[in-house]
Amino acid sequence: MSTPLSVDYGYLRQLVFGLSQNVLDPSRDYLFDTRLSKLLRNQGMTHLEELVQHLRLRKNPALERAVAEAMTINETSFFRDGRPFELLRLDLLPKLIEARRLSRTLRIWSAACSTGQEAYSMAMLFREHFPSLAGWNIRIEGTDISGEVVERAQAGSYHRIEMNRGLPARFVVNYFDHLGESWTVKQELRKMCNFRQANLCIPPLPFHERFDIIFLRNVMLYFSQDTRKALLANIHRLLAPDGVLFLGSSEQPADPSIWTPVLAGGTCHFRPNHPDGHRVGRVDFASAAK
Repeated sequence: MSTPLSVDYGYLRQLVFGLSQNVLDPSRDYLFDTRLSKLLRNQGMTHLEELVQHLRLRKNPALERAVAEAMTINETSFFRDGRPFELLRLDLLPKLIEARRLSRTLRIWSAACSTGQEAYSMAMLFREHFPSLAGWNIRIEGTDISGEVVERAQAGSYHRIEMNRGLPARFVVNYFDHLGESWTVKQELRKMCNFRQANLCIPPLPFHERFDIIFLRNVMLYFSQDTRKALLANIHRLLAPDGVLFLGSSEQPADPSIWTPVLAGGTCHFRPNHPDGHRVGRVDFASAAK
C-alpha cells in the first residue's frame, strides 16, 4: 500500500465531500487505505495514488461514487439501542395507530439504512407486538448512499455475527430461515420493506408522501452544520405533523426552531413544530442524552 506522502488525500477528501457531504478530518486519512483496498483490487490497481491519478485524468462518475460510498460508515445492528424501539412499542405506536385507525396506513423511513437491520427490526416489532395490524398498509422504506449495502438489505441475508447483535433468540426462530452460516429474513417481513439507493444530501429526496416515523440515527456525525440544516429541513417536510423523528443519541437538530425535543423512555425523540409555532414541550439536550 502507498505511503501517506505519496497520496493526495486532500483530493480524496474533497471528492467524498462533494458527493456525500461527509467532512473527513485529515487525522482519519488512514481510512482511505483500508476502505478503498477492495476498490483498488477491482480496478486492477495496487496504490491509492494510481486511483487519484486516474480520477484526475478522466471523468468517471461511477468510480467517483464508488469511492464516496466506500467511505461511508455502515455500522448497524438489529434493535440498535433498544430504547427507541421500546418507546415505540409501549407509547408512540399505540398513539399513532389510534390516530390512523381510519386510513389504516403507517409509513416508516430508515434513512441511511445500511444493510437493513433497522428496517427489519421495525417489521419484527409490528409482527410481534401488533398482530391486529395484519390488514393494514404498513410500508417501511430504507435508503442508503451505498448501492452495495442496499443490495444486501434487499437480500435480507445475515451472518452469524450479525445475528448475535441485538436479536432475541425467539425472533431468530420466528422470522428467519437458516441455511448454512446465513440467516435470511422470511418473506412476510421482506414484503413489508422496500430498499433503494439514495443520497440524503442531494435533493430531491425520493419520496412525496409523508412518514409517521423517521429514523435518521448516527447519520450526520460528519456533516457540516449547513448540510445538517438543509437535510433536516427536508426531513421536516416529509414528516407527518404528529410524526416522530429519531436521531442518534449524540445528535441535535441544526435548526432547533422547527423541532421540539421530547424526553421519554430514557431516550429523546423529536416532533415537528407546527406553522403557528406551537411546541409540545422542551427538554435540555444534556439531560436527554443521559
